[in-house]
Amino acid sequence: MAADIRKSYGELNAVDGVSFTVAEGEFFGILGPNGAGKTTTLEIVEGLRQADSGHVTLLGENPWPRNPALLPRIGVQLQASSFFEKLTAKEQLLTFGSLYGVGDTTAMEMLELVGLGDKADVREDRLSGGQRQRLSIACALVHDPDVVFLDEPTAALDPQARRNLWDVLREIQARGKTIVYTTHYLDEAEILCDRVAIMDRGRILAMDSPATLVRGLDAPTQVVLQRGAISTEQARAINGVEHAYEDDVSLTISTRKPAPVLSALAERGTLDGLQVRTATLEDVFLHLTGREYRA
Repeated sequence: MAADIRKSYGELNAVDGVSFTVAEGEFFGILGPNGAGKTTTLEIVEGLRQADSGHVTLLGENPWPRNPALLPRIGVQLQASSFFEKLTAKEQLLTFGSLYGVGDTTAMEMLELVGLGDKADVREDRLSGGQRQRLSIACALVHDPDVVFLDEPTAALDPQARRNLWDVLREIQARGKTIVYTTHYLDEAEILCDRVAIMDRGRILAMDSPATLVRGLDAPTQVVLQRGAISTEQARAINGVEHAYEDDVSLTISTRKPAPVLSALAERGTLDGLQVRTATLEDVFLHLTGREYRA
């Protein structure tokens, strides 16, 4: 639980009154643009950084000052992971496991969990980016923690590696672990998270399940037809159509009553190539944080 935590650097309010509670076994995501305060928030909760004010309770304990009683119960994967030089994947994991008194068998089981059993004897610096990320997560999990913190675990991965890592994260949660993570990938958060908190400029702007946040946006459904299927004027005349516009490729219809609109299009025989696009978590994110790019 985080209650009104704050952290400033000079005039920058990196974390500005953030509060949230994560339930046991929950997959909780913290989303936000660059500089939103996600990583700082996570570091305060983990006990890696001291808040200026506010209160954090982690598994019934105060994580700051660094609490040795919590260390065996939490696993942390940082944005940038460092490994011991010239060690294989197996040796890396055995080394991390030895810090917690974990036996070799358990460490190897974790290597299998993240899909690196066949890479056990490969040096860490010869693994792909996705494999290194999975090894990093295995190191965070090797001592069987109750809560796992993952800071942008799929950043810079190719689509296939990201999807493979999703399976790992699902398996971790299926084992009863609580997962708190940050990400830039809205499609990922919508699929994986039970609840998300959307942050910007150090504050939480919205927090709920992805489906509830999308419903609350009350965004229109977009029906996309091939250009020339019907005219823009015909589309605008259909009952329930709020807006219709055409570009060089397609005709897009906006409606909050998709059923009668689709029925009318079916009667006109214009369903070939039709696409229906409902609102997503990305729409909620952009609605709350704006569309301006921030490096």
